[in-house]
Amino acid sequence: MYRRADAYRDADMVTVDQDTKRAMQRVVVVGTSCSGKTTLARLLSRVLGAPHVELDGIHWMPDWQLRPVDEVRRMVGEAASAERWVMDGNYSAVRDIVWGRATAVVWLNYPFRVVLWRALSRTTRRVITREELFSGNREGFRQSFLSRDSIILWAITSHGQIRRKYRRILDDGDFPHLRVIELRGPAEAEALVALLGAPPRVE
Repeated sequence: MYRRADAYRDADMVTVDQDTKRAMQRVVVVGTSCSGKTTLARLLSRVLGAPHVELDGIHWMPDWQLRPVDEVRRMVGEAASAERWVMDGNYSAVRDIVWGRATAVVWLNYPFRVVLWRALSRTTRRVITREELFSGNREGFRQSFLSRDSIILWAITSHGQIRRKYRRILDDGDFPHLRVIELRGPAEAEALVALLGAPPRVE
């Protein structure tokens, strides 16, 4: 069983001990799709003064083309070799590199209702505003709402599976050096960011 004592709870507040603060040198943020990994990772990078690395931006090339795995591993390895960083993403093909080098993992273990609302609201906003994502890609209406590859559909169908996967990975203890912070809702994410030195605002 992994140790979760670094994120204490008292009256719905998260407190972070000094050992955990010292462990926040190289942080990987994981969780189900649409849980808010990138938003939180960006906030943590500003709080900690560390570069932000979005694994989606490495994994995907323009026009939603997948980058070859060997090239992804090379690029991730270069990014992970830095002294400080905050990465976000769930890619198992590079978990050995990222988690092996990381000092802490922040797991967004959010309820389905939170993830579903975020999936719907975020995707709708991106479709309407034509927001540019990583590698110049954008989400379109057909792709987001009518396709088998819809991120909303993926968030719905994979939510339970991904939560169980991370519980199993952390319980197995394959990465005993990692400091684990499990967050169970946006309020806890806000509290974590606030305690690390930033205004408590996570959208």
